[in-house]
Amino acid sequence: MLGNFSYHNPTKLYFGEDSLNELSNELKNYGPIVMLSYGGGSIKRNGIYGQVIDILTECGKTVVEDGGVMPNPTVEKLYEGISIAKENKVDLILAVGGGSTIDYAKGVAASVYTEGDPWEKFYLNEEDPEPDAKIIPIGSILTMVGTGSEMNGGSVITNHVQNLKIGKVFDGRLMPKFTILNPKYTFTLPQYQMVAGFFDIMCHILEQYLSNSDDNTSDYLAEGLMRSLVHATLTAVKDPNNYEARSNIMWTATWALNTLIGCGKSQDWMVHMIGQSVGAYTNATHGMTLAAVSLAYYRHILDAGLHKFVRFATNVWQVNPDGKTDKEVADEGLEEFKKWMQQIGVVMNLTDLGVKPEMWEGIAKGSFILEGGYKVLTHEEIIEILKESM
Repeated sequence: MLGNFSYHNPTKLYFGEDSLNELSNELKNYGPIVMLSYGGGSIKRNGIYGQVIDILTECGKTVVEDGGVMPNPTVEKLYEGISIAKENKVDLILAVGGGSTIDYAKGVAASVYTEGDPWEKFYLNEEDPEPDAKIIPIGSILTMVGTGSEMNGGSVITNHVQNLKIGKVFDGRLMPKFTILNPKYTFTLPQYQMVAGFFDIMCHILEQYLSNSDDNTSDYLAEGLMRSLVHATLTAVKDPNNYEARSNIMWTATWALNTLIGCGKSQDWMVHMIGQSVGAYTNATHGMTLAAVSLAYYRHILDAGLHKFVRFATNVWQVNPDGKTDKEVADEGLEEFKKWMQQIGVVMNLTDLGVKPEMWEGIAKGSFILEGGYKVLTHEEIIEILKESM
């Protein structure tokens, strides 16, 4: 492990079929007014909403409804949530849903008592709340795995007017204070959303893994998580109600992006930068935008990070290196990766997501260029990756 880093994660996790029983104990730590944020109504249809409301009522909480959080939460919804929270002087935001709902809750929690426009301050300018800022605490109940938002400070908001989708990573003050993880809550998720989440998990791991050249413990952890994910997802696509597979995927998703395996890593994140820009133009499901551009991107940087792609091939996909060049081993690893993507059923090209050639320039312009990976892209190279992803 080279370099210097600190690690701290304040989120308390409750995992398992009985994990919701812990909610009442957590609620004792917060004031009487709880803003309940959720999505389009699926939690009402599957019964989770009723269970949560019953617990909130039994604990004497006043519930402020905040439904309608969309899969790619917009800046307009963010402003609406800020207004609701401010008007009702909420003491806790309880986000029930997937990563989008939790991401949105963080944006609201950071903004209610902050001066200025939150979109400009937090997302465009990447500022943090002032050290003495009042921040509304967040709790989460996860119903869709993938983003890792349940145990990190990430918050992605979309501005369709500006054709921008930006992820802000807040500090530990905006990480959920507690998260409830019941794998059964993910069983009712449609197959398309389920597998999109699976790829999002893999991509999170790779964004951290594909950086640096030292012998790093974080990489060994990442490889174990990837092997576990591949095994469990191949089971889950055939048997979505397999508790063991879905529970392993849920746990892997949380550890994939709670900052642990990023320790000592410069980190890449360019698949996310390009994929998020695609999402700003198409409103496509996040995990599918990542899947559609990933292979073209990895082939583009393969020579620059050849040693790590060889390791990826041998340690994750069990490619036999005997008698092969490093390039051949790395290429075979990406082919195995592609086969897994096809087996779980993710979208493999941008055309299927509604991208048209006239969007390429805008998508490339909206892709923030980062420098933590093996190759720093140019605007023109992003255009090429988009073309190859069609």
